[in-house]
Amino acid sequence: MQELTSKELEMISGVLTVEGLACKKARAYSKTLTDQDLAACLTNVANEHEKRYNALLEMIGG
Repeated sequence: MQELTSKELEMISGVLTVEGLACKKARAYSKTLTDQDLAACLTNVANEHEKRYNALLEMIGG
């Protein structure tokens, strides 16, 4: 794999922050809901953010 530039690493770092926060918030909100379908939907949203977070982390060798 080609080396990432410092600008690319900076951008990926910012996206990692956003994906991590979105995942945490979606998980937290899903636990507060009484509607099970909506809670499951938010859990799926959290899982998708987590997948992207992990893919980005792997990209930078973390």
